[in-house]
Amino acid sequence: MTRALSGSPRAISRIRRRAIQVLSAILVLVVLAIVTLVTWANIVMQGERGPALLAWRDRQVTITSTDHSIVLSPRSGATGTGLVFIPGAKVDPYAYLYKLSGIVEKGVTVVITKPILNLALLDQRPLATFTADAPGVTRWFVGGHSLGGVRACMLADSTAQPDVAGLVLFGSYCANDLSHTELIVLSIGGERDGLSTPTKIEAAKDMLPSSAIFVEIPGSNHARFGDYGEQPGDGIATISSATARAEITAALAPILVTK
Repeated sequence: MTRALSGSPRAISRIRRRAIQVLSAILVLVVLAIVTLVTWANIVMQGERGPALLAWRDRQVTITSTDHSIVLSPRSGATGTGLVFIPGAKVDPYAYLYKLSGIVEKGVTVVITKPILNLALLDQRPLATFTADAPGVTRWFVGGHSLGGVRACMLADSTAQPDVAGLVLFGSYCANDLSHTELIVLSIGGERDGLSTPTKIEAAKDMLPSSAIFVEIPGSNHARFGDYGEQPGDGIATISSATARAEITAALAPILVTK
């Protein structure tokens, strides 16, 4: 009995050391996972310089940057309508300046978000964080490209955001059901999109109101909704960036430009 008691502290000590070793190993793995995620998330698809410069030099558009967004404002003729636009995963927000500047020329204010870790689905900030950057806007739409569109669908839920007038999707579709809402919805797809394919957009249309408008841009692929180069898994675009911009603007105008 005396021997058993004298051995117990050593056994307990070994168990404690083993537990510390296991916990230390788990902590190291967690830290490594976090570092890997942060490193991966910050390797973004950069915006192309040429199209971005065209937007910056556009005399009809004013561009300002905040800690959490890029605001594109019309220099004159503002309609009071605004669009909060969420970039695709790991895509530089500045990659959308040129494509969205076309609708800004028609009087619509656009606020492009800067997602946390460049991943829209990890960004849980409310829509008000971004609408506050354009206080003159009285009618708001929310939209996004690819996974940014998935996040936009979540923000557009009328039960959570009663002030949202509508939803705009660029090469995207919803994961949550909005079919019961009265949202104005525009879904723009690309004929040659290899990621959000026309088939996938068609398969998810029941998530949207029956009044949703679907537009398919001939010759456009997934990356043509921005200007950031080629994207793995995508189809090959047969139209220029300028043509894609014109098609996007033409599709947006009927719902965003107030009469």
